[in-house]
Amino acid sequence: MTLEPLVRPLWALLLLLSPLLLTSCEKPYLGDEVPSGTTTTSGNLTVSVFQLEQTPFSDYTRTAPSEACTHLNYAIYNGDERLKQINQTSDMADFGHVSFQLDAGTFQLVVVAHSSKGNPTMTAPTKIQFDNSDGYSDTFLYSEDVTVASEPVNLSIALNRIVALCRFVISDDYPQGVAKMQFKYTGGSGAFNASTGLGCVKSTQTVTYDVTSGQKQFDLYTFPYQGEECTIHLTAMALDASGVEITQRTFDIPLATNKVTWFTGDFFNGTPIQPTSLNLTIDTQWLPESHLTY
Repeated sequence: MTLEPLVRPLWALLLLLSPLLLTSCEKPYLGDEVPSGTTTTSGNLTVSVFQLEQTPFSDYTRTAPSEACTHLNYAIYNGDERLKQINQTSDMADFGHVSFQLDAGTFQLVVVAHSSKGNPTMTAPTKIQFDNSDGYSDTFLYSEDVTVASEPVNLSIALNRIVALCRFVISDDYPQGVAKMQFKYTGGSGAFNASTGLGCVKSTQTVTYDVTSGQKQFDLYTFPYQGEECTIHLTAMALDASGVEITQRTFDIPLATNKVTWFTGDFFNGTPIQPTSLNLTIDTQWLPESHLTY
């Protein structure tokens, strides 16, 4: 009696079950592909974002996360390997609170708060990257090692600002036909190292604004590259509705982490750049501001 009639159905059954067998061996992973709103409801590591905190002088400035950002991204790393990631938006009821189930050990916990349109790429803690399509915003960071053992760990954390801000202001009127302002700048970074909070790649950042409403003030964020200070080389362009360039000017602007540098002048009348001595004022959310003219 031949066994072939029995073997064929058996092989077919094994082929059908093989994907299920492989999947059952994989570790659970909450990563970038997890739909927005997915969180772990219980676990042995619970994280609560208590505040976004700055210490510009002797006084503390504390802000609730929902007042300062629209996105929170939490990631757990073992060395350079991302084990889990949870993304939250400010319209979620549990915004600022998550829980992870982890094996015993020591891990790097990274939490990023921001208001970009999408989530940064967080594959490795050494390079957390935003892109031009999602934009750049005020950004805060928490990054520390946490040890998980037999007892649950509950953390209440504060995040610190890691960006520099150039506030570009146009004083004169827009010529007829200007519909957009586009800003391209290098010298800073669109990515940062979570362990240092400093920019880690040389980026060309691009931001485009619709100015049909008459907007004259534009916020340009960057992570200073490999230090707390940097100078960005900025190309500012006025465009028509089709994206055709009308006017272009270039500037070199010094920036620093947690500091607002105002850059103000007549953009369209062709006056030369006139840097002035710093005129400092205090903002409770930032270090003293720098006021420059062009």
